[in-house]
Amino acid sequence: MDQALALPARRITDLLSSGLEGRVKSKRQAMDQPRSDPDQELVTRTQAGEASAFDDLVIKYTPRLYGLVYNMTSNHEDTNDLLQDVFAKAYKAIRGFRGKSSFYTWIHSIAVNMTLNFLKKRGRRFQLSLDDVDASIQNDKEFMEVTATSSPVREADLSELQRRLNEAMMKLSEDHRAVVTMFHIQGMPHAEISKILRVSEGTVRSRLFYANRQLQNYLDEFRKNPVS
Repeated sequence: MDQALALPARRITDLLSSGLEGRVKSKRQAMDQPRSDPDQELVTRTQAGEASAFDDLVIKYTPRLYGLVYNMTSNHEDTNDLLQDVFAKAYKAIRGFRGKSSFYTWIHSIAVNMTLNFLKKRGRRFQLSLDDVDASIQNDKEFMEVTATSSPVREADLSELQRRLNEAMMKLSEDHRAVVTMFHIQGMPHAEISKILRVSEGTVRSRLFYANRQLQNYLDEFRKNPVS
């Protein structure tokens, strides 16, 4: 049995810093995913023991994963720590990666799951049972009629509502915040989110609908009394 790879923590720290220098300006810019996995060559080289190939993967994915994790934690220090753990775990586990999903989906799954576990251990409260919410929302008439273009995130004037929107996001449960971050901020399609979270697309849509409705409620008072 192959031993797990081990990338020094300092090396990951240095790579994260270099990756952030090339961070995209807009968090909304989505990463295109061709049908063939564009990362397969780097993955194969990493599995063969070429650490520099994994360096390239870290640099490529740091900007996007940083945006994902930060929008879930709202804390730069926690985000930096989590990213180091995410890439360390990915490096140790990459020899077991068989390409059943794309590397893009695989690394995002690690990042989302580790961040959700971190947030839940940090002790944030759930407002409702997530299973109960999923079941009730999918039978909601309004949910059946709403379109994907209805988005409180896109409708908000971010120049004025950014702080209030951030506060509203942090009031969502971790799981709902993850879906909002991936769909509205990262620009991922429902199908990709369902692969990352390992739930059905219907569940993704119901969580997104519920989260949108909660955000609308949180922002309603501000909309009635806008900043002058």
